[in-house]
Order: sequence, then C-alpha cells, then structure tokens
Amino acid sequence: MGRLLFIINPRAGKAQIKFRLLEIVDIFVRSGWQVDIHTTQAPMDAMEVVSTRGAQADMVVCSGGDGTLSETISGMMKLEKPPLLGYIPAGSTNDFASSLKIPSKMLQAAEHVVSGTPYAVDIGRFCQDRYFVYVAAFGMFTEVSYMTPQEKKNLLGHQAYMLEGMKSLANIKSYSIKLESEEMCLEGNFVFGMVTNTISVGGFKGLVKRDVALNDGFFEVLMIRMPRTALELKEILSSMILEEQQNEYVYRFRTSRLKITSDEPVDWVLDGEFGGSRTEIDIENHARKIRIMTKMDSI
Repeated sequence: MGRLLFIINPRAGKAQIKFRLLEIVDIFVRSGWQVDIHTTQAPMDAMEVVSTRGAQADMVVCSGGDGTLSETISGMMKLEKPPLLGYIPAGSTNDFASSLKIPSKMLQAAEHVVSGTPYAVDIGRFCQDRYFVYVAAFGMFTEVSYMTPQEKKNLLGHQAYMLEGMKSLANIKSYSIKLESEEMCLEGNFVFGMVTNTISVGGFKGLVKRDVALNDGFFEVLMIRMPRTALELKEILSSMILEEQQNEYVYRFRTSRLKITSDEPVDWVLDGEFGGSRTEIDIENHARKIRIMTKMDSI
C-alpha cells in the first residue's frame, strides 16, 4: 500500500509499547505497509523527524501520549501535503484519542489504523511557530490537570478533584488579560483560560461540552474570572461541575480565531506540554487540516 513512518515514544505511559511493538509492526506489514521506525530521543524530536521525513511517507503513525501526538501533527503541519495520520495511544490520559473513540488497547488501535477511514480534524495554530491538537490553556487548572496521576483523579472523583485544585483563594494567581474575537471581547483579571477542540481535558469530560465537533472550524473557549470571595469560588465550581452556561465569572463561547494579550508573561500549556511564556497570543483554527485514521461509524 505504501510507506509508513512509525514514530514511537518509548517512555510514554508505562512503556507498554515494548511489549507490543512486534505485534503492531506485524499488523502493519500484513496490511501491505513498508514500515520505517523511529524512536524519539528528546523533546520535539517527533516534530523534527516528521517535518524532514514525513513527505516521503504515505502515512505517519505515532505511538505515545498527547504530547507525542501533538509533536507529530506539528511536524505534519510543516509539510505542503500532509500524509495520513494513525495514532496508537500510550499515554496516561489520551484526551484526543478518547474524543475520536480510538481504542486504548494498542493492538486494537493498530487495527483501526489499517482498517479505518480518514477523518479530517481541525488543528490549532498557536502564534506563528507552534500548533496544538486539542487544547491550549493557562492558569490554575493546568498544572493540576496534567501533573496529577490518573489514579488520583479516579480516586478523588470529579468534584473533589476540582476542589483539590482550588484549595483557597490565597493560592490562586490571576492575570490581567484582554481577549478579542469576533464573537466576544473580554477584559479583566482571569485565573484560567482554555481553548479546546476535544470532549475530554486532563482526563475529565465535564470541562467542555459533549456535543463538540472536531472538524467544524471552531474552538470551544472557557475563561474564568478571579473570584473575590469563597461564595464566588463556590459559584464558579458549581457552574463548571454542572456544565452551566457563562455567568458573571465563567464565560463559554465558540470562535475560529482569537487574540489574547496580558500585562505580564503567562505560562501556556499545549496538549499537556509547556507551550512557552508569552504576553501576546494569536490562536487560529486550521479547519479539517489533518486526516486521521479511525472508525467513522464510531464517532
């Protein structure tokens, strides 16, 4: 069928790929693919390899967590004509795989790669030099969401976990931010902001709407103002847990492009990885840019 570039992060998750590698490669070869394997050696290695070798491949398949997937797609976005993409989840949360109903079991995911059909998804451009697959975020939940083990999230439960990330007003840092888009203009002190194209963030499905379309050219945006009292904090938590529409503190809207400026550098997280500290952000939706192999009837 063609050439397949297989990008593997051998350290992702619990390094389970080493127990399944030969079986996965066998699935590819039996389906007619000529497989070229590369194991990532350092951060951003997947992006560099895909950007330099991806043009010669008919399909790029990556195995790792959300960060590996993000790096792989960032490399593909540098190509004039991106090849097909396959994904074998191997991380701890695998948010985007969950959105696409890609199996968490590696061999089943590999079968989806060879027997699925291309499904075009939107990709986010972050400023002029970075891309993200499903989330760009800043503020109070980012470190908690991506640094807490999945086992602890499951143990605490959704509401208790959210409270764990917001123990007191004294621990919450706010940023003076101005947000501009065609749909919404906001200005004030915000403790959290999130631009997503997914149904699950950090292993939770309650932070975003469940009817999200991954290929409609729009992002889902969530912004939270700084609470002043414990009562306001409670209202914010209730709004998020119950998935209510925006109120005085919580804003939700959809957009294809937005600009965010801040008085001081803000640390951003892109697909679970550090995205840089910046005072001015431009985010743009590249609609239906990457075609990923999956089962169409399962979405």
